[in-house]
Amino acid sequence: MATAASAPKWAQRTITIPAHSRGCHLITSKILKEIGQDLSGFKCGLAHFFLQHTSASLTINENYDSDVRVDTETFLKKVVPEGRSAPWKHTLEGPDDMPAHIKSSMFGCSLTVPISDGKLNMGTWQGIWLCEHRDAATPRRVVVTLNGI
Repeated sequence: MATAASAPKWAQRTITIPAHSRGCHLITSKILKEIGQDLSGFKCGLAHFFLQHTSASLTINENYDSDVRVDTETFLKKVVPEGRSAPWKHTLEGPDDMPAHIKSSMFGCSLTVPISDGKLNMGTWQGIWLCEHRDAATPRRVVVTLNGI
């Protein structure tokens, strides 16, 4: 039987990330500012991040050299063509609509990170990115769920 000190616990909150320009943006500090107080109460557990959008994505990657984010956007533009000459049928919200959905599926909309001693247990050079795939971005919502002891 679990003691009160080791009883499993949960915390959840929705964070609104302000609109960003197209590209990959390091949002680790914004996330930590919003969840820091809750996070500090966990000795061991998991943090789950879920982006409630289909035209942006989350990923974990380089947190130091911003060239990595620029190069990633360059890669995405080459792999998923855009514009009126692209082969996509779904263009209800413009020519960047379907490419944004494809890019979102490529990177995904959720992440899981271990929690150790009240901190996200990521590597030294890892950070959480919000990848905005639309030209006319809107604020994005991330549901953060923490569970553990």
